[in-house]
Amino acid sequence: MMPLTNSILTPKINVFRELSKGKKIQVGVLAQNKQSVYFQYDNTYLSSQQNLSPFKLKFTNELQLAPKTPHNKQHGVFADSLPDGWGLLLQNREFKKKGRHSSEITAMDRLSLVGNTGMGALSYEPAYSKQDEINQNFELSALGLEAQAVFNGQTEEVMQALIAAGSSGGARPKAQLYFAPNDFSKCRTNPIKGDQAWLVKFTSANLPLKHEEGLCEAVYLTMARCAKIDTADWQLISAPKESGASHWLALNRFDRQLSPKGQLTKIHMHSAAGLLDADFRMPSLDYQELIKASRVLCKSPQAGQIQFARAIFNLLSCNQDDHAKNWAFLQNDNGSWKPSPFYDITYSPTAFNEHSTAFIGYGKEPPLKIIQQLATDASFSSWQEAKEVIEKVSDAISQFTSVAKSQGVQKNTINQIQKQLNKTWKDNSQIF
Repeated sequence: MMPLTNSILTPKINVFRELSKGKKIQVGVLAQNKQSVYFQYDNTYLSSQQNLSPFKLKFTNELQLAPKTPHNKQHGVFADSLPDGWGLLLQNREFKKKGRHSSEITAMDRLSLVGNTGMGALSYEPAYSKQDEINQNFELSALGLEAQAVFNGQTEEVMQALIAAGSSGGARPKAQLYFAPNDFSKCRTNPIKGDQAWLVKFTSANLPLKHEEGLCEAVYLTMARCAKIDTADWQLISAPKESGASHWLALNRFDRQLSPKGQLTKIHMHSAAGLLDADFRMPSLDYQELIKASRVLCKSPQAGQIQFARAIFNLLSCNQDDHAKNWAFLQNDNGSWKPSPFYDITYSPTAFNEHSTAFIGYGKEPPLKIIQQLATDASFSSWQEAKEVIEKVSDAISQFTSVAKSQGVQKNTINQIQKQLNKTWKDNSQIF
C-alpha cells in the first residue's frame, strides 16, 4: 500500500495519541484533496495499539475515505475533536482575524487549530498556533465576564485566551481550564504540575434558563447521583455580581486523569455521534441502537444496563437534548472501552417535546412494550430487575424541588420545571 505523502494529497495532518502515562505516539495521517479526506493508520500504531473507532475504521494501513456526511467529509473519530456552537464561534473569529472567511475553512483547518487542546487524547500537527506557549494565568471572574460578553456579541477582548482554552462544543459559553486543587480563583489554559482539569460553563441572559443554567444542571447531576448513575465530579463556583449569575458550574474532566507524579494525562474519548456516524444536529440516534452498540463495544451486558438507566432518567427528567454527541465512551491503553460518565444533563425541553434520541422510534411517551424491549436489549435478567432501575430513577427525580431549593434556584424556575416534570411523569406513567 502506497503511503500518504504531500505529493498525493494535500494538506496533510499527523494524528497523535497520548497514552495514560503521558507517552505520545503517532496514530496515523490525515490528508485532503479537493474531493475528499483520507486517513491511514501508522504501521507502528497498528502493531502496538488498538483501533480508535472499531465500528467505522478498519484497523489496517489502507487509505480510508471519510464519509461525505454527517461530519462534513471527516471521519467520525476525528470529527469528535472539532467544536460546535460556542467553540465554532471562537474558531470562526480566529480565522477571520487571519483574513479567512468561514466558507473557505475545511475540517482539516479546524483540526489544525484544535492542535492539542481538544477533548480526549488525540492531537494534530502541525498545529495552527503554538498553543503550548500560551499559558497565561487569569482571574476566573474576569475570563467568565469576557466570555459572557463575547457570547452576547459585545467585545472580542481576551479572545486569544478563550481560543487557547478551547471549547467542548454546544451553545453555552465555556472554557477548558486548569486549576490548582481547591482554588478556583485563578485559572490557566495549560496545566502545570498538580493542576486539575475542569470544564467551566458560564451563563447568559440569552440562554433558556438564563443565569440559572449552572444551578439547574447541578440539580440534575445531584439527582442522577441519587439514582446511582455515574456522573463527572462538579463544583458550583461563585460568580461575580455583574455576571448576573450567582454561580458558574465547573465539571471535572473525565478525559483527563492525574498521574502519581502529579501530571495530567489524557484518555481517548469517542462520542456516539462519531462512533456510529450519527448526526448530532438532528434526531438520528435510537436508544436501542445505543444500548446494543454499548454492549458490543464494551463487551459487557452491564454497559447496556447503564445506558438503559440513563435513557429512563432523560425520559422522566425532560432532558430532551439527548443528542448523539451527548453520549461518549472511554478507551484505555489496552483497548478496552467503557461508557463515559453521564454528562450534559439538565432540563431541556425541545420545541415539539420530543427526544433527540428515540425510544425504538418513539420521540416521546414510549409504550410499556417499548421500554420492556429496551430492557431486554440491555440484558436485564427480568422485567422486575429493570423496573427496580426505573423506580430508583423516578424516586431521584421526585426530589427535584427539594434539591433545587437547596441549590438556590429561584422559586419561579422551580415551579416552571416541576410543572413540566409532573406532566412528563403523568405522560409516561404507563412504564411503571
